[in-house]
Amino acid sequence: MIQAKTRWTLAPWNSEYERQAQQLSDSLRVSPLVAKLLVQRGYGDQAAAERFLRGGEDLLHDPFLLKDMEAAVARIRAAADKQEKIRIYGDYDADGVSSTSLLVHVFRELGYHFDYYIPHRVQEGYGLNRGAIELAASEGVSLLVTVDTGISAYEEIEYAKGLGIDVVVTDHHEPPSLIPAAVAVVNPKRADCPYPFKGLAGVGVAFKLAHALMGRAPMEWADIVCLGTIADIMPLTGENRMLVRSGLQRLRNTGNIGFRALAEAAGFELGQTTSQTVGFSMAPRINAAGRLDHAKRAVELLTSVDYDDAILAASSLDALNKERQRIVDAVVKEAAQQWAEKCEAAEAAGEEAPAVIVLAGEGWNVGVIGIVASKLLDRHYKPVVILGIDSESGMCKGSARSIDGFDLHEALTECAELLDHYGGHQAAAGMSLHRDRLSELERRLGELALAKMSEQEWIPKTPIDLVCRVGEANTDTIAELAKLEPFGAGNPSPRLLLQGGALGDYRTMGKESKHLKLLMREGRAAIDAVGFGMGELAVSLEAGMPLDLVGELSINEWNGQRKPQLQIQDLHPASASGHFPGREQFGAVYIQLRKLKRAPLAGLTSMLAESCGHPESVIAMMMNVFMDLGFMTEKDGEAIVAEAPEKKDLSTSSYYREAKRQAERLNAPHVYYEEMA
Repeated sequence: MIQAKTRWTLAPWNSEYERQAQQLSDSLRVSPLVAKLLVQRGYGDQAAAERFLRGGEDLLHDPFLLKDMEAAVARIRAAADKQEKIRIYGDYDADGVSSTSLLVHVFRELGYHFDYYIPHRVQEGYGLNRGAIELAASEGVSLLVTVDTGISAYEEIEYAKGLGIDVVVTDHHEPPSLIPAAVAVVNPKRADCPYPFKGLAGVGVAFKLAHALMGRAPMEWADIVCLGTIADIMPLTGENRMLVRSGLQRLRNTGNIGFRALAEAAGFELGQTTSQTVGFSMAPRINAAGRLDHAKRAVELLTSVDYDDAILAASSLDALNKERQRIVDAVVKEAAQQWAEKCEAAEAAGEEAPAVIVLAGEGWNVGVIGIVASKLLDRHYKPVVILGIDSESGMCKGSARSIDGFDLHEALTECAELLDHYGGHQAAAGMSLHRDRLSELERRLGELALAKMSEQEWIPKTPIDLVCRVGEANTDTIAELAKLEPFGAGNPSPRLLLQGGALGDYRTMGKESKHLKLLMREGRAAIDAVGFGMGELAVSLEAGMPLDLVGELSINEWNGQRKPQLQIQDLHPASASGHFPGREQFGAVYIQLRKLKRAPLAGLTSMLAESCGHPESVIAMMMNVFMDLGFMTEKDGEAIVAEAPEKKDLSTSSYYREAKRQAERLNAPHVYYEEMA
């Protein structure tokens, strides 16, 4: 029996969206599918869609809108006029390397007296540190310009000031409550900063500083901005979209010796560069320097003016990346064995496996444990904490990754007394603690996860943009999807639910029949679909079977022929039975709400889902209908149930009608719809 591996959640769609899409399709002369995707991503009016599709440098905001930019420029220019020694102080990840490299190019062109410094990941750790500040003072540095770091370095900046060093901070991380008392603190996320786009990477903020210093946007280095923005998983919207798109165009014909050498050493074609090339080929090699050696190796590559030097640096980074992959594989293997043993022990004791995966090992490289955590999360879909243990001190340093519904930072805060240090956000965090506290951390995190998460939240979710018929998925429409590129965070590659098709033919392919190839038909229309690693499903398929497929569209070119193709991410037999709740189900949920009278909205859907037996998405839909009808209201984060509501039929709610129409259109119990915006 074929079962969907994930919860399919379809983004909202209604008659107003349909109207906007039709207008865009007519005015912009794009296919209905592309027009729908533009509406779905927030570009429903023609002007916004035009900017998204065709916007250029006109999308760049004035850099002096950033708070403290005038002070930053004034101090740097004063240092240049007096030939003071300036030191660029960066971070060891790809964004920090890109930020540092960009300012190296800019300061070179402007003729400044400068050098740069990036701390060693293992020996010094993240951010400004006193040893590096003392070194700067001893070497005659009078101005530090931080990039991709510094916003939390209040004490370190005070220490630098005491040694006669001024500091200009440029950063993009979330500001703490206490902003450093630096000469300037340039960060679009400052609460008092009026800059209209908050999603810049560290290299994006460095680019705005360069723009302000040079009096023009230095687009000749957009390739470096593109690298850091994609590597740091920043949203590819607004200014970032324009900078990355320009950067990709430049990379395809770049004059940067470092990028050319990196492509030669790693074996990819710059002329075919996409955001995926940057994210999966370039960024890991740039990051490998800081993980296993020193990030200055990557800066040397990106700022090189000699091709022989560049190819040596690129070859070194490629070798480091291969070593990084080997180390990751080894740690993943050891961690997987540890986890298997924990699960076996729990089963032998008649207990459930731990809800949160907490694993630690001596000799595990702290530079790669974040990658290991991500890999185990992908395998098991549980929050994961991976730690390296110092055998002499017993101290553990770890990285954690989480799933939707479990806030890591909040959970670590509730376990703060067990930890020496911690920090991060909902999805990722870092921490240190003694090995003696590991079992207690595992127990506490597991209890918190079970208490805070509903049963459904333990099932991975697949967000879907739109429903697509087989006939819509033709080569012309698929080619038009390129207009929405570059894809990445904030603008993902469109994921579609292919419905209405029946299985025309199927076969396995590849070594050991590991993969699956389908031919889906709807009338005269047909499309190939490929499922990598899905070969075992072939025994459950039959010709003529109606199937729902989730995946991404592409064009397959072979022997001079171009054919539409769907890369399958999940599939499920199409169902003839509906799943929209009836009035009795609405009534049962409302009775539960009436008993509560008022309750915090946070966690209410999961509580009602558990007590009433409906998916959370259905409960959320019902609550929206109740609010639409005036049966309940929302105030200060609470749901308040009306004491004597006016009697109204459910069908008088426009939200009810639209949700029911969408459910009837889907006719698939394995697909849920998100809340309407």
